[in-house]
Amino acid sequence: MPLESCMILLDNSEYMRNGDYIPTRMEAQSDAANLIVNAKTQSNPESTVGVIAMSSAGPSSGAELLVSPTDDLGKILTALHGVPLSGEMDFPGKKDAVDVAASVQVAALALKHRRNKNGSQRIVLFVGSPLACADKRSLVKAGKQLKKNNVFIDVIALGELEENEPKLRELVDAANGTNTAASNEEGGAERTCHLVTIPAGVLPSDVLVTSPILRGDGGGMGGGAAASGGGGGGGGDGFAEFGGVDPNMDPELAMALRVSMEEERARQERVAAAAAAESGNSGEEKTEDAAAADGAAAAEGAGGAAAEPMDVAAPSPAADGDMNDEDALLQQALAMSMAENQ
Repeated sequence: MPLESCMILLDNSEYMRNGDYIPTRMEAQSDAANLIVNAKTQSNPESTVGVIAMSSAGPSSGAELLVSPTDDLGKILTALHGVPLSGEMDFPGKKDAVDVAASVQVAALALKHRRNKNGSQRIVLFVGSPLACADKRSLVKAGKQLKKNNVFIDVIALGELEENEPKLRELVDAANGTNTAASNEEGGAERTCHLVTIPAGVLPSDVLVTSPILRGDGGGMGGGAAASGGGGGGGGDGFAEFGGVDPNMDPELAMALRVSMEEERARQERVAAAAAAESGNSGEEKTEDAAAADGAAAAEGAGGAAAEPMDVAAPSPAADGDMNDEDALLQQALAMSMAENQ
């Protein structure tokens, strides 16, 4: 990511006690904000981040600047984890728990007075309270003012999606420019401001990892869709060799995943080579067995052929009996003739 000054606006109204996000909206918001802070500060050492709570105790109950844009990570994290729930529940027809338009103006003013004037300006807005009384014209006016001052805005909606999404989309469209939608359809300019809606029960940090808010690309505005990458950002295909993790965000994890994937790939190649060698050896053994069987059959055939003439030449027991009878008769005849002569 390039050099950037960022203001994070947190919704700390009483509505953030709701448990439709694990464990609560407030805790889920804090986890997502912590992820964004780490991504911003690690991407560029000169990037600065500030924190604003959109609801404060007291008569004004407006936005409160907790820390101005700074590169001191300790101050930023202390501000993030020290945001208390405050403000009052809104009264129908009177006012909302948080004033989005006024809070955006306070954030823009804080960015205007930042110390490092280099780099881009961006506001990350979390909204978890219903905007029943929010005027679309005031939101559009705030968005156009951001566009005029070259301030980008990313909006993350937690809960109350049916009521808040159309109004927040007006704000983002105004910050992008009135003709941004048409230019996107024609393949023209890319969006620099994004709206990401988080369905109930889904961890916001899981959606933001693959969203254009952290990836820094110009993907289309995310409707409500954790399933679609939470903002049209696609997936982690650009970091497939690192297991889908951006090495700029967490280089140690990305390198560990890359080494693990390479080891697994090498293991699979060894297994495939061993299987191929084993199949080749079994084929040779079968060929040798077949040759041995053919040799044995030929030897048996030759032995049978040689044995047959021996059986023919050998005298049978019947022939031996006939020869003995003839000798006995001959001897008897000789004995009779000798007796007559005497």
